[in-house]
Formats: sequence, structure tokens, C-alpha cells
Amino acid sequence: MPRTEFKQLLDAGVHFGHLKRKWNPAMAPYIFMEKNGIHIIDLQKTIAKIDEAAEALKQISRSGRKVLFVATKKQAKLIVAEKVSAVNMPYVAERWPGGMLTNFPTIRKAVKKMSSIDKLIKDAAWDNLSKREKLQITRQRAKLEKVLGSIVDLTRLPAALFIVDVLKEKIAVREAQRLSIPIFAMVDTNSNPEGIDFIIPSNDDASQSIELIITTMCDAIKDGLSDRKVEREKDETSDEKPFTLKKSGRKAVVKIIVEDDLEEVDEKEDLSDNKISDLLIDEDLLDEEVLDEEVLDEEVAEDDVVVDDVVEETVAEEAVVEDKVIDKDVADKDVVDVK
Repeated sequence: MPRTEFKQLLDAGVHFGHLKRKWNPAMAPYIFMEKNGIHIIDLQKTIAKIDEAAEALKQISRSGRKVLFVATKKQAKLIVAEKVSAVNMPYVAERWPGGMLTNFPTIRKAVKKMSSIDKLIKDAAWDNLSKREKLQITRQRAKLEKVLGSIVDLTRLPAALFIVDVLKEKIAVREAQRLSIPIFAMVDTNSNPEGIDFIIPSNDDASQSIELIITTMCDAIKDGLSDRKVEREKDETSDEKPFTLKKSGRKAVVKIIVEDDLEEVDEKEDLSDNKISDLLIDEDLLDEEVLDEEVLDEEVAEDDVVVDDVVEETVAEEAVVEDKVIDKDVADKDVVDVK
């Protein structure tokens, strides 16, 4: 079911575009006809685009991220401030501070300065300041509040931008495009839709048209936040759900618990028996290893004895051979002497 009806859009004047001589040819697919030199926007396409953008914003808010609304036109300031603040989303209704996205750390420093001034006002040292110093600090605080008061809760870059009149907020569009931040925008017939991720072809000058579309987007964000809250509650209840028993099933549950305890005891006994058997097996293995070592020692001893006997026999034979050689040499010398 669409979030908006054809008659609602028609009554709010969403279908009115700009003069034909001011049109942008890129908006031709969203123009229904021309009447009295004024382009008429195709509301059927507007309805489809509104539903698409609303669903995307719902998913973003459901994930817990922020959507920054930008509308500095006179007819849109109060509407955006009222509707967007109701869903706790940041918005810029005054002048767009240059570099708000591309130079975000500097903007955060200015926001912290505003909070430090608040602490100073509450401190006792505030009374010691002169009247002139107090006046300067309060003026600075008011100036920061006017420009940055609506983005105090924006601690990081937004997940998306919703812009009313992309021609007037061209600096915001360029910064978002440079950082690849998705852009939702109300685009009139005199605007360029290129670079806009979610186009809502509509009249961005009439206050009724702006109020209808902003209200629809805020309702989608509210639905996403409520879904996120329900999911969190379900997670908390599932994690912290107490263990309760019905009266009719208490005996059966107690019996099951007792049986489980007995099974655990049996398993423990089995484990102890297994351990004992393992220990016995280890002792038998140790005995076998000791016996094997004794047999090896006896064999080694016998081998040593045999080797010693062989060595002694070879030494004796060598000694006999040497004696025979010596005797022969002596006999030869005696024969020579006789001659």
C-alpha cells in the first residue's frame, strides 16, 4: 500500500513545476504535461519514488544510523525543525556551514566549544568574570547554537542526506557526493537530478508540498526506530528469560534432572575405570620394557666375552710367529759367522 495518495499530493500542490523556460531537460521523464506555460509533474511517478525513498530511510533508521535533513528555505525551516526534531534526527535549517561534511572534525570542535561554554556558565568561576566577558561569551554561544545547535547529537558523518531544493543546497550536495553519502532530495522541474540517489519529483517551493513529503519521510523513520526498539526488547528477553516450570510438569522435569545427574555419575565412574585400566596397561608395558633391557644386557655381555677370547687368540698367534722369525734370523747370522 502506498504511503501517500494521489488526492493528497494533488491537494498539496506537489504536481506544480516551474515555468517551461526555466526547466531542466534532465527532468523530462518526470514531467506529465505542460499547461499555461507551466510544467506539471507526473504524480504517479512521485508516489512510487516516495515509497522507495521512505523504505530506504526506514532501513537506515532501523540500523541505528542518522539521516541529516537540510532545508534552509524560509518556507521549509519551521516545518523541518518541527517534524525532524520529533524523531531525534539532526537537521540544518539555517545557513549551511561550508565543510560540514568534508571538514567534519572542525565542526565537531565547534560543537564541543559550545558544550564547554555551557559548563563554564554552570561553574562558580562564571561569577568572577566581568560583565563584558559574560556578554561576549553568551553572544558566541547564541551564534553557535543558531548554526550548530541542531547537530549536537551528530557525533559521526550521517548515513544519508535529505535535501529540500538541490539548487539552493548545491554545496551540501557536492560535499555528500564527494564523500559518497546517499542523497534523498525533493527535485523540482528546474533542478538537475543527476547525482541524486533517491529522487522525489515534486514542488519544492510550496509549504504544503514540503510538509506532506517531510511528514511521510519522518513517519518512515519513526517506523524504523520502533522496529529497532522491538528487536532490542526481543533480544533482551531471549537472553534474560527466567527458567519457569508449570505445576503439571514439575514431577516429570525433576525426574529428568535426576536421571541426567545419575548418567553424569556413571560417566564419571566409567572415566575413572578407564583411567585405572590405562594405568595398569602402562605398568605392564614398563615391566616388558625392563625385561627387554635385561635380555639385551645379557646378550651384549656374552658378545663382549666372545670378542675378548678372539682378541687373546690372535695376540698369542702373532707372538708365536714373531718368535719364529727371530729364531730364523739368529740362525742365519751364526752360519755366516762360521763361514
